Amino acid sequence: MSNQKVEISTQKDSISSEVPKRILVGSERIEEYLPLLKNKRIGIVGNQTSVILNSRSSTSEEKKYTHLVDSLLALEVDIVRVFAPEHGFRGTADAGETVKDGKDPKTGLSIISLYGDNKKPKPEQLKDLDILIFDLQDVGARFYTYISSLHYVMEASAENNIPLIVLDRPNPNGHYIDGPVLNPKHQSFVGMHPVPVVHGMTIGEYAQMINGEKWLKNGVQCDLKVIKLMNYDHTTSYSLPVKPSPNLPNDQSINLYPSLCFFEGTNVNAGRGTNTQFQVFGSPFLNKAVFDYTYTPQSMEGAKNPKHLGKLCYGRDLQNYPKTDRINLSWLIEAFNKTSDKSQFFNAFFTKLAGETVLQKQIENGLSEEEIRESWQKNLEKFKTVRAEYLLY
Repeated sequence: MSNQKVEISTQKDSISSEVPKRILVGSERIEEYLPLLKNKRIGIVGNQTSVILNSRSSTSEEKKYTHLVDSLLALEVDIVRVFAPEHGFRGTADAGETVKDGKDPKTGLSIISLYGDNKKPKPEQLKDLDILIFDLQDVGARFYTYISSLHYVMEASAENNIPLIVLDRPNPNGHYIDGPVLNPKHQSFVGMHPVPVVHGMTIGEYAQMINGEKWLKNGVQCDLKVIKLMNYDHTTSYSLPVKPSPNLPNDQSINLYPSLCFFEGTNVNAGRGTNTQFQVFGSPFLNKAVFDYTYTPQSMEGAKNPKHLGKLCYGRDLQNYPKTDRINLSWLIEAFNKTSDKSQFFNAFFTKLAGETVLQKQIENGLSEEEIRESWQKNLEKFKTVRAEYLLY
C-alpha cells in the first residue's frame, strides 16, 4: 500500500506537498478484530511493545500509549492469560536470561514465559482458550527471537485447534533483504527458517510464509488471520514508539543491529553494558592505534554481565553512521584483521547467527566484503521469489 498524499493550497498560489498518513498498526484497528473476540476466552502473546496509540494527544509516554491488554480488558474482553517472549512481559530481562512465569501486578493476569525451557505453549496452557492473539514488535532480523516465538505459537495453535490472530506491525528494517540464507543444518532459536539475515517482511507476512511453506512440525498449518497495517509499504520509514528489547534503545541501534549482531559470536562487545548498545563496538584485543574510540562496559539493566565487563575496549563509534540499506561486513572483517587474539575471535555462537559455516571461513581466508556479498546473491534471489507470494504491502 503506497503512502497517500494530501493536497495543500494557499491563497497566494497552489502547491502540493506529500504528507503521508500516519501508519495504523494492527492493534489499533480494533474494529477489525474485536468482533472476533466476543464471548471468547483469549490468550495474548505480548510484551512492552504491544501498545495502542491513544487518540488524544499527550506529552506523557504513560498516557500516550495504552497496552493492548489494558485496552481489551477495558472493552470487557475475557483475557485468560498472557504469554511473554525473550526479555519478559515488561521487556527488561537480559538477552538469553531465563524469564520465570508469574503474574502481572497491574492486572493480576497469569504470565507464562515462552523463553528458556518452555518456548512452545503447552496443551495444558491452551486448553481453556478459544483464540490466541500475537502482538510483538519485530525488527526484521532472522536472529531476533520473536519470529522464533511466532513459529512455536503457530505450531501450538495448529496442534490444539486454536485460531491465531496476528496484529501486524511495521518492519523498521523492511526496506531491504540481505545476508546469508540459513542452512537448515544450523537451525536454532536464533535462526529457525531458511531465510536471509534480513528478510524484509512484516511479522504478519512472515507468519503467512511459515504457514504457506509448511515449516511447522509435521507440516501442520494454523488457522491464521493477520490484521493488516494501514498506510504502510516496505519503503515507509518507521520509528518504533517503544524499544523492542533492552539493548535496542533507538532507531540507530535497530538499523545497525543486523550488521553488529554478528559480533555477538566473537570476542568483540557490541555496546552491551553501555547506553549506546548496537551503535558502538570494541574489545581489549583490538589494535588501539587503529581503533581510537574507547569505552568500558558496565553492569546495567538488560546487560548484567556484558562481554569485557569493566575492561577498556577499543573500537568504533557508529552513533552518527548514515542509515544503511544493506548489511555492513567491513567492521567485522576489519576487527578480525586487527585483533591480537585471532584464535579466539570467533566462538560457536557465530555459526548460529550466520546460519551457516561459510561466512566465518570466508573472513578467515581473507575474502573481501564484496566477494562475500556476491556469494549470497543466488540464494537471495531464490528467497525473494518465495517471499513475493506472502507480501501484504
